[in-house]
Amino acid sequence: MSRLEAKKPPLFISEPLTRDAVSQSLSLLSGILKSSYGPAGRLKQLHNGVGGCVCTTSQSSALLGHLSTSQPVLRVLTASVRNHVSRFSDCGLFTAILCCGFIENFRSLNVAPFTVIKISKHLLSLCMDHLKSDTCGCRVSVDFSSVETLVCLVRSVLTSKPACMLNKTEVDHLTTLVLKAFLFTVPCHVENNAVLGKCVIVPVKGRRVVDSTVLPGLLIETPEFQLGKPLAVKRTGSNMIKTALFSVSMSGDGFNPEEGTIAVHHGVSLEISELNQLLDVGKQLVKDEVGLVMCQKVMHPSLKQYLKENGVIAVDRAGLSLMEPLGRMTGNEPPIASIHSLSPGCYGSLKDLCVESFASKHFLHLIPEDTVICSLILCNRSETAWDELKRVCEAAEHVLQLTMKEPLALLGGGCTETHLASYIRHKSSSLPASTFKDLDCSQTQYQLVADGFCRSLESVARSLSHDDGEILTDMVYGHCWFVPSGSPCVSKWSDLVSKCGCGMYGNAEDLSWRFLQGQSGSPVVPGCPKEPSVKVTDPLTLDCFAAKCSGLQVALETANLILDLSYIIEDQN
Repeated sequence: MSRLEAKKPPLFISEPLTRDAVSQSLSLLSGILKSSYGPAGRLKQLHNGVGGCVCTTSQSSALLGHLSTSQPVLRVLTASVRNHVSRFSDCGLFTAILCCGFIENFRSLNVAPFTVIKISKHLLSLCMDHLKSDTCGCRVSVDFSSVETLVCLVRSVLTSKPACMLNKTEVDHLTTLVLKAFLFTVPCHVENNAVLGKCVIVPVKGRRVVDSTVLPGLLIETPEFQLGKPLAVKRTGSNMIKTALFSVSMSGDGFNPEEGTIAVHHGVSLEISELNQLLDVGKQLVKDEVGLVMCQKVMHPSLKQYLKENGVIAVDRAGLSLMEPLGRMTGNEPPIASIHSLSPGCYGSLKDLCVESFASKHFLHLIPEDTVICSLILCNRSETAWDELKRVCEAAEHVLQLTMKEPLALLGGGCTETHLASYIRHKSSSLPASTFKDLDCSQTQYQLVADGFCRSLESVARSLSHDDGEILTDMVYGHCWFVPSGSPCVSKWSDLVSKCGCGMYGNAEDLSWRFLQGQSGSPVVPGCPKEPSVKVTDPLTLDCFAAKCSGLQVALETANLILDLSYIIEDQN
């Protein structure tokens, strides 16, 4: 068949970063992300323009998931950041803003992209070596024998998203719940390959945040069970409840061809034959003293009635999402995938069962012997705020898991960024000549790239301020300080600032404050920032160490990839 239209040749776009459309799109994306950053970030409402739900958020996962762009350069950037967020759940906006800053600052330099990439990789290695050294002044060790640092980590995640609309009491309450839920998932008996459990979030919308709670075990919504009625459940000789978990349909409305061929005699109903087979399964379950039967899919009403008459509680439509935690909690791993044979080893067990009620919902509460699975009943006043809160709580739990693997945290509130900028400025001013020879660059080129690197870090710290107030950095520790908007002119900065961004230092000592690079005032090359010299008792603003280190690396690698683009080839057909 001949073509109705001639095939168009591909479109070649050379030096895409020099195009106005790309520059404007990149600047717009950077502005959206910067205005969303931090506890005072401005909210964004996202919708598809033809109806449907509206998402109100300032989270990178929601923002980048809803934003669509036709620019290949921006698609590379957003895909890279979304991949980082899928792995770490935190520091998405940090990564995206820093990547935009690197692109903006590096492309304005009169230095070849190949040279910029080599130098920036060396600067990144200096940053990573410093962050991983014991002398790093923006790193905090996390002691799991005390909850103080863990509380700071969770609180920092919760307060970073204003769309959750939480007050201080609610933040404190949720911080305790998230930490408690995480501790439930840590196995009591540690083996060589210990695996953390799972926290299942149960939605309750339209209620107060302080009504949220955590329970060990799992909650399954079951309207047929009423509160106050005792559960007559069959138990074994050891006072445990034997359980059976099915992943196969038990509805009796058809058979799976993969399981074989069913031979039906003339005049025999297939439906009746399947029901009889299901009832035979029920008789086997009763004979094996099973007290609770759970099915991922639908269970035939006659089978449910038979089990009920014989003292067996039956729950169907559990759903795919609960199968993994149900299997792990009861020991039904893997779940029963066929109704044709039930071996004695296919069953699990529970410690107890009861009915719980929250709002207008009734739940069957499955209580295990060893708790590594728990349920977080999460409440919020509106659906939009609940959706945001769910994402934040999941991120906080993931941050705690990453911190358990690597018990370190970084100072938040812009202090890590300004500290690293101070460190790089000091380090780059005292490098030996052999470094420039190895990188095949001049000292001037190195200093230009280093300055762009530092300004990119500082632009992230500046993005935390949304009220046009001045931002300072001290010359002793290299921390970030925010001056409230509309503050009067004074001779001493200590009269206007009380604490640095992370909360580690106060204004008691003279720290020689200067305007942050990129604002009014001339840049000053500081000495190497000092280590913390005091034990901090006040709550700190902290960031996940693993997530922020990965974000720093992803931001630079993505920026270098985009800077190295010479052509974009688009298919026009």
